[in-house]
Amino acid sequence: MSFDLTGKTALVTGTSGGIGQAIAVGLAEAGASVVAVSASNSAETVALARAFGGTIAEFSADLSDLDGLEAVFARALGCFGQVDILVNNAGTIRRAPAAEHARRDWHDVIDLNLNALFFLSQLAGGHMIERGSGKIINIASMLSYQGGINVPGYTASKHAVAGVTKALANEWASKGIQVNAIAPGYIATRNTAPLRADEQRSQAILERIPAGRWGSPDDLKGPAVFLASSASDYMNGHVLCVDGGWMAR
Repeated sequence: MSFDLTGKTALVTGTSGGIGQAIAVGLAEAGASVVAVSASNSAETVALARAFGGTIAEFSADLSDLDGLEAVFARALGCFGQVDILVNNAGTIRRAPAAEHARRDWHDVIDLNLNALFFLSQLAGGHMIERGSGKIINIASMLSYQGGINVPGYTASKHAVAGVTKALANEWASKGIQVNAIAPGYIATRNTAPLRADEQRSQAILERIPAGRWGSPDDLKGPAVFLASSASDYMNGHVLCVDGGWMAR
C-alpha cells in the first residue's frame, strides 16, 4: 500500500516518448491521475495509459517559454484540481565541442533543463506548501557527476539540477514536501541515438555497465513510483542513480 498512488495527481513533463512517457504510464499504473505535458503531442502516452484504464490528460506547451509557466501550471491544476507530484523530465541536449558550442544552444539547454525546472518547481512548491505535502522528482543524469564529451551546456544544466534538488529539499522537507532526483544511466532513447549509432562509443559504454546492457525507459518506472509514493517519505535531497551499475564501476 505504501506504493499506491490512488487519489494522487501527477504532473509529468516531456511525455511524448522515452523516459517521460514511461514515468507517466508507470505513475498511472500505480493509480495516479496523470497530467502529461510536452512540447509535442503525447497521444501515444495517453493511449498506453488508457489501455489499462489509467486516468490521464495531456496538452502541449513550450516549457522553455518561462513567462508561460504560470499558465501551464494553472492548466495542469485545472485538469484534476490538484498537483501532488511533479516530475520535471522535459529536457534537451545539443552536441558540439566546447570551442564551437553556439551561444543559442547553450541558452536553449539551460532554459529548458534548468530554468523551467526551477520555476515550475517553484509554482508546484507553493501549491504543495499550502496543502502540507507533495513530491517533486527531478530528472538528473550521469552528467550530474561527470563532464561528458561535446555536451558542455547539458552537463552544466544537469550538475545544476542535482544542486537545485538539494536546495529545495533543504527548504521544503519540514513542510512535508520531498524533493529528490533520478539520475538515469545510459537509456535507449532519442537523445542517446547518436551514441548508440557510434559503434566504438556504444561498445565502450556497454563495457563499463555491469548489467551489460543499455537501459530501457521502463527501468525508470519503479524508481519514479517509489519517489512519488509514501514509501519515500523520509527521502530528501537524494539523487538516485538508475544506471545498471555504471557509477559503481
